[in-house]
Amino acid sequence: MPPQLPWLEPDAPLPAPTLAWGEGDPAPGLLAAGGALDVDSLRAAYAQGTFPWYGPGQPILWWAPDPRMVLPVSEFRLHRSLNKRLQAFRRQAHCEIRVDSAFQDVITACATKEREGQAGTWIVPEMVNAYTDLHRAGHAHSVETWVDDRLIGGLYCVALGRAVFGESMFAHATDASKIALAALVCLCRRHGITLIDCQQNTQHLTSLGGREIPRADFLVHVDKARQQPAIPWRFEPVYWNELLPPKIDPA
Repeated sequence: MPPQLPWLEPDAPLPAPTLAWGEGDPAPGLLAAGGALDVDSLRAAYAQGTFPWYGPGQPILWWAPDPRMVLPVSEFRLHRSLNKRLQAFRRQAHCEIRVDSAFQDVITACATKEREGQAGTWIVPEMVNAYTDLHRAGHAHSVETWVDDRLIGGLYCVALGRAVFGESMFAHATDASKIALAALVCLCRRHGITLIDCQQNTQHLTSLGGREIPRADFLVHVDKARQQPAIPWRFEPVYWNELLPPKIDPA
C-alpha cells in the first residue's frame, strides 16, 4: 500500500523533499498536493528543490524527484549544426537575444505548444499567472530569440540568487529554442553559475549534455547557490565568446 500523500492548506509549508515518494510508489518524486502558487510559496518551494507540475483538473502537485536532471553548463554539447547556426545568428544584425522583454509572450507560447505524446499542457492558466507574478517579483526570467524584431523562440526559468531552474522552451523556427538555451548557458558561464536544473530526464536534454545527479547533491547545490548574489539578467553579444570563438570584425 503506497504512503499517504500529504495535503497542504494554502499557507502550509511543504514537507522536506526527502519525503517524496520513491521507487516502487505510484509516482516517484511526488511530494505533496494542494497549497498555493503565490510568489512566497513558489520561492519557498524552489529554495528546497521542489517544483509544481500538474495537469488540467488536477490539484497542485509538488515534485522533488531523485535523481534530478541537470545541465552542467561546462558540459553543454554544441553540436555541429547548432554551432553553424549560432555562428550565423551572431553575425546578423537583425538577429538578437533579449532577456525579459516579452516574458508573457514566452510563457504563453510554451503553454500552447504541441508536445509529442501529450494531449494537453502542464502549464495551465493558473501556472501562467503564478510565474508571471514571480517574474514581476524578479525571480522568473525569459531568454528570447528574436529575428527581424519577431520573437521566434525562447525559454523561461526561475532564479534564486545563482540557483537557476529551467522550466520550458518553445520554437517557431528551427533551433530557435536551442539558440535561447545556448544564450542562457553563456549567461550562466559568464556569471559563474555552474548548473541549470532541468527537472525531468528527456532524450533531448541528454543530447545537449544534461544528466542525472542524486537529489542530495542537487539540494546541496541549491542551498549554496541561492544564497549568492543575483546576477544581472541581461545578455550582451560578447557573451557568445563563452561558447564560440571570439567574433573578429573586418577592419
